[in-house]
Amino acid sequence: VHLTADEKVSLSSLWGKVNPDELGGEALGRLLLVYPWTQRFFDSFGDLSSAVAVMGNAKVKAHGKKVLDSFSDGLKHLDNLKGTFASLSELHCDKLHVDPENFKLLGNVLVLVLAHHLGKEFTPQAQGTFQKVVAGVANALAHKYH
Repeated sequence: VHLTADEKVSLSSLWGKVNPDELGGEALGRLLLVYPWTQRFFDSFGDLSSAVAVMGNAKVKAHGKKVLDSFSDGLKHLDNLKGTFASLSELHCDKLHVDPENFKLLGNVLVLVLAHHLGKEFTPQAQGTFQKVVAGVANALAHKYH
C-alpha cells in the first residue's frame, strides 16, 4: 500500500488510540450480525443467535482481538502486506475456505467502527487512508486464492 508521509503519520497517530481488545470484538461482531452468512465460519463459537449473544460472545471478542493484532502487524509492514499475511491467506484459503470477499467486508466494518470510536478525529482524509490500508490487507489475505 502506498501512503504519503502525511497519511502514514495520520495512520500511526490514530491507530495508537485503538484498543484492539475492544474494537476487534466489535468489528467482528458487527460483521457477523450485518452479514449473517459469515457466521458459518464460526460454528465453534457457540451462541450467535442474537445481537446480544454475538456482541457478548467471548470467542468473538477474542478472535476479534486476534484479527486486530494481525492488522496491527500489517501496519508495520505496509510495503509487504502479501508477505506479512501469506500464512493467514493460506490458512483462510486452503483450510478454512473463507470467501475472500469477507475480508473486504470486515475491512469496511472496521473503518465504520473506527469512525464511531474516533469521532471527529476520523476525518475524511483519515478514512481515505484507512480505506487504502484495509483494501490492501484484504487483497493480501486473498492472495493465495486460486
